[in-house]
Amino acid sequence: MDAEPASLHTAAPANPGAGLRLALNPAIYLISILPAAGVVLLAQQEIWWAGLASATIAVVLLQHAINLFNDVSDWRLGADTHKHDSWVRAHRGNTRIVTLHGIASAVLGIAIGVATLLLADKLWILLIALPMAILGYLYNAGERPLSYTVLGEWVTGLCYGPGVFGCLYLLAHNGIDAAALPGMITFAALAMALLLSHQPPQIETDRAAGKHSFAVRYGAEKTRLTARLLFVFGLSSFALAAWLAGQLPQLLAFLLLGGIAVLLTCRRTPNPKLLLLSASSVFFLALGVPLLLNLSLAG
Repeated sequence: MDAEPASLHTAAPANPGAGLRLALNPAIYLISILPAAGVVLLAQQEIWWAGLASATIAVVLLQHAINLFNDVSDWRLGADTHKHDSWVRAHRGNTRIVTLHGIASAVLGIAIGVATLLLADKLWILLIALPMAILGYLYNAGERPLSYTVLGEWVTGLCYGPGVFGCLYLLAHNGIDAAALPGMITFAALAMALLLSHQPPQIETDRAAGKHSFAVRYGAEKTRLTARLLFVFGLSSFALAAWLAGQLPQLLAFLLLGGIAVLLTCRRTPNPKLLLLSASSVFFLALGVPLLLNLSLAG
């Protein structure tokens, strides 16, 4: 893929290093880490920590690749022209570098993921993971990517619900149980909430580029309301998963922390950083409950 002239878009940052730091945006990768935290919270058996960690790294690398391909796709098709954290903008319009970066990240992520499944003797999980990876590729591929259609939000939900959480759950457990479905719904809803919260500022450029995002179809206010509802629904669904898994301490902690997060978050305009940090605080603080219980019992 050839580089496009920066003149077709707004100017690249004067400081390339600052542009790269802005494009990296580490907080956005929390959406690929939270499903692993969810698996741990619902665990009813000993967890293969090394395997869960390596699988999560694979997911982060695949998300990174998809982010890169998405920036290339949007740059070529004219969407997100005012996006300051674009990898293409950071590389001064050179889509070739960004594409190669994305391919390298995808190949490394796939290699780590497959190696983890081989070590776990669960290569059959690829029957679920591979279609999700293909959907992730089609999300940005071609002249009419799925992200430009009415399927964009649904694809995001499928990839993070059954895709990421579902596969990590199967890796850590011996099969699907009652808690798995609401767990999948949790991360599908949270991923879709993040996507929708990102859309309102880009309605005009998305519409001009022919992108049929939720915000383009329904407007900014309905998009923000839907993002809030999906956020609340996602946290509520995980509380149900904890109840079905018989994890009472985690359930109580999640209800308390989730309630606080909902009260604080829903009073503000939803955006990806706000929703991600709120959800992450709930999950990671809830992870401390079993540790505190173990310490108190040991004492």
